Amino acid sequence: MEVRKAKSLGFCFGVKRAIRLAQSKPGGITLGSLIHNPNEIARLKNDYNVDVCEEVSEVPQDSEVIIRTHGIPKDDLKKLYFKTQNITDATCPFVTKPQQICEEMSKKGYQIIIFGDAQHPEVKGVLSYSLTPALVINDIKTLQNQIIKERVALVSQTTKKVAEFLKIADFLICQCTEVRVFNTICNATFDNQEAARELSCEVDIMIVVGGKNSSNTKQLFSICKEHCKDSYLIEDETEITKNWFFGKKICGVSAGASTPDWIIDNVIKKIESI
Repeated sequence: MEVRKAKSLGFCFGVKRAIRLAQSKPGGITLGSLIHNPNEIARLKNDYNVDVCEEVSEVPQDSEVIIRTHGIPKDDLKKLYFKTQNITDATCPFVTKPQQICEEMSKKGYQIIIFGDAQHPEVKGVLSYSLTPALVINDIKTLQNQIIKERVALVSQTTKKVAEFLKIADFLICQCTEVRVFNTICNATFDNQEAARELSCEVDIMIVVGGKNSSNTKQLFSICKEHCKDSYLIEDETEITKNWFFGKKICGVSAGASTPDWIIDNVIKKIESI
């Protein structure tokens, strides 16, 4: 069986930067999980003694703190500075961008609309920068039942599907007097999605590797499933089942932006050994 890797997969710029920063602070604490990949978080714990605190209240006084790639709510950042001045901000620059847009456009009187999952830490952080009540929607159906003002500013969670974002933008343009659309979907997400879409059309089976709590990995899996019914989402090689590959001639492999090369390599080795 032939194994093909997607042209674009795995660690993005923001995740690489965050891992590098965390490794430079051995014994540090991340506020929230640094990235959505349990295996890589375990590696940071084992190799660098980097621990995780979910709440600011759990952070020890004067400790070394690393802010997660997804960012944190504005109020949490203020509270954190009362705890410690030893703060390293690993928020991805692509996440910082919609935070700044929400703050600026809400000051100018625009209704902020965020395309994303309201429970996702990135969206919670972005939402906190709006100075006026913002609207978080996860699909166009939700938007159709909301009260929308005449002037709106639209941003997106960085890992959403571009096609869905464009549908929402089109809907708003037809409904509002003025719509400011900011494409805050990161380039790495777009490249990974396009590469996964292309590869899933060429293969008999598709393996998507990444944290099951990772939004961008779940989006990749959804895209692959559209084009290759035998698509599977796994966190590492231990989840691979031999029966998946019976009668298959070409296997495609993609991976989320929080998936390190060592996990991808282990998955490919396991598949090639079958």
